[in-house]
Amino acid sequence: MSDLSAVKALVFDVFGTVVDWRTSLIADFTKWSESRGVTGDWTTLVDRWRGMYVASMDEVRRHPERGFVVLDTLHRRSLEQLVAQLGITGLTDADLDHLTKCWHRLHPWPDSVAGLTRLKRKFILSPLSNGNVALLTNMAKFAGLPWDLVMSAELFAHYKPDPETYLGAARLLGLAPGEVMMVAAHNNDLEAAQRNGLKTAFVARPTEYGPLQSRDFEATGAWDIVAKDFGAIADRLGC
Repeated sequence: MSDLSAVKALVFDVFGTVVDWRTSLIADFTKWSESRGVTGDWTTLVDRWRGMYVASMDEVRRHPERGFVVLDTLHRRSLEQLVAQLGITGLTDADLDHLTKCWHRLHPWPDSVAGLTRLKRKFILSPLSNGNVALLTNMAKFAGLPWDLVMSAELFAHYKPDPETYLGAARLLGLAPGEVMMVAAHNNDLEAAQRNGLKTAFVARPTEYGPLQSRDFEATGAWDIVAKDFGAIADRLGC
């Protein structure tokens, strides 16, 4: 078993690891559309919207001369494309803003808040997410996530898995990378964190993508902790 005695802080991937983005968005859009009298295939929109996520961040990486673009802006751009492609009509600018801000109102997985609360007794806790600061702060208020601080890709002007995010988090906390543990439901996130010297914990979220889930059903790397939920991580770390 890994020696985790030096760990002082846990940083978390958020979308899919801490919150159930897919179920939250589909439910929010469905309820909202009924009140607005707007029709659309919201499941397809949500799945395709998330499918544009990585490509939108890659575009930012390819054009550093344009400056860093926060996730809220990338989400809005992708949404505008999808609405047109799916033939959803009658949306105002305020409607598009509301739908974009739904990413600020995501519900946690059932074990998230209780597990985080246990871990907070012993460790510094923060998101380390590609979400922007406003998004993550609003989400924490909405979902009751007990962070000690909010760390976002926006602070480092780099999206994960760029090294600047993982090393930047350790630097802001005044810790060595090995004193920080990355918690994620995505093996590729943990691979990048491990390459940069962070400790790692994997928790499976096999329903994150619903019927479209194709990977991350189980740990595929030599992670320091592999757990079924946040409570099991707290058990392993003596919280």
